[in-house]
Amino acid sequence: MGRDEMRAGDNDRQAVADKLKQAHDEGRLELVEYDERLQRAYAAKTYGDLKGLLDDLPTAPLPARTRATDPAPTTTAPPPTARADRAGQLVRAWLGGFGGVFVLGTVIWLVSSIASGQPQYFWPVWLLIPMALGALGRFRDR
Repeated sequence: MGRDEMRAGDNDRQAVADKLKQAHDEGRLELVEYDERLQRAYAAKTYGDLKGLLDDLPTAPLPARTRATDPAPTTTAPPPTARADRAGQLVRAWLGGFGGVFVLGTVIWLVSSIASGQPQYFWPVWLLIPMALGALGRFRDR
């Protein structure tokens, strides 16, 4: 039996997924291709299934075969810094979208107030309510 027919382990699949993430972060893979390759990596059963996923990426060799003596991770939770970074990305992405809607609403309010010649009721303040509730919900989940 050749190496390509040997069963791949979770560590092997995760190592390929990490390399794919790095390639995506470097701009070598677009989101759609990254997602397709990532799905194939997690579905891989053998080393042969993992083989073509990294071939066109620079300095991305297949992971070495996992040794049976490698200790299993004791926890599945990411390290605190990774968790905080992920939370920060989620909040920035979520608030950024709502923030853009709020700014657009404020610009519309400002133009209509200038056009009418008098200040209008500041209705964009109502756009802040779902943004505030969502932010509170995100922080409460932590």
